[in-house]
Amino acid sequence: MAFVTRQFVRSVSSSSTASASAKKIIVKHVTVIGGGLMGAGIAQVAGTTGHTVVLVDQTEDILAKSKKGIEESLRKVAKKKFAENPKAGDEFVEKTLSSISTSTDAASVVHSTDLVVEAIVENLKVKSELFKRLDKFASEHTIFASNTSSLQITNIANATMRQDRFAGLHFFNPVPLMKLVEDTPGFIVNRLLVPYLMEAVRLYERGDSSKEDIDTAMKLGAGYPMGPFELLDYVGLDTVKFIMDGWYEMDAKNPLFQPIPSLNELVAENKLGKKTGEGYYKYK
Repeated sequence: MAFVTRQFVRSVSSSSTASASAKKIIVKHVTVIGGGLMGAGIAQVAGTTGHTVVLVDQTEDILAKSKKGIEESLRKVAKKKFAENPKAGDEFVEKTLSSISTSTDAASVVHSTDLVVEAIVENLKVKSELFKRLDKFASEHTIFASNTSSLQITNIANATMRQDRFAGLHFFNPVPLMKLVEDTPGFIVNRLLVPYLMEAVRLYERGDSSKEDIDTAMKLGAGYPMGPFELLDYVGLDTVKFIMDGWYEMDAKNPLFQPIPSLNELVAENKLGKKTGEGYYKYK
């Protein structure tokens, strides 16, 4: 998160249209919209790096689950990081948790934040509507960022009046463990990864191989920690479908972006992967 802060200071300072206050911005207060795995992970990382964080979602139940997940993740980190000093580990967990609060009202908290990071559903219309609304309440100096993995940042930013203070920050899951954050156009990883995942599904749909054999082949032959079907279920089939639908809409002739029948069918049945208990595989 410290790296992200430096990036923002540098990029905003270079903008000739940014206001004087924006040019001097130092990110201390962060608002994360979306309490899912990504949003909770981003909130955790921001909290551990000295930022004051507000995590926002639609219901208190979602936020309670998010906060519980953050605490469990922090305790795993502390157990490893402070193996010889458990007391220091407990202090680390408590200090981080104390810096993270929650809210169900995004508009009421963005007025006092330096950075808003959105981590909600991968849908242009939904993201645009969110930022358009928040733009009316956020301070002039506040920087907006989207965790989108596939949508064009310009298209999202155009819903606001702060295009010079809008960025893409694509974190990777699990956020506390993954070191890469993409903040340049292109989103290289997903542009390579998603077509690979879809080609694995096409192999399966054609009957060329079983899901299990494809996963085993990529783990043993390519050294990947997870096979493509395992990864699809981990990421969430709805998220992958949103990405594919968006790419298909932009370039319907591209063979890499053609609809995937089994993916569409599973999403329609609400079999979204590990988070619902079933996707390409079944989970207990």
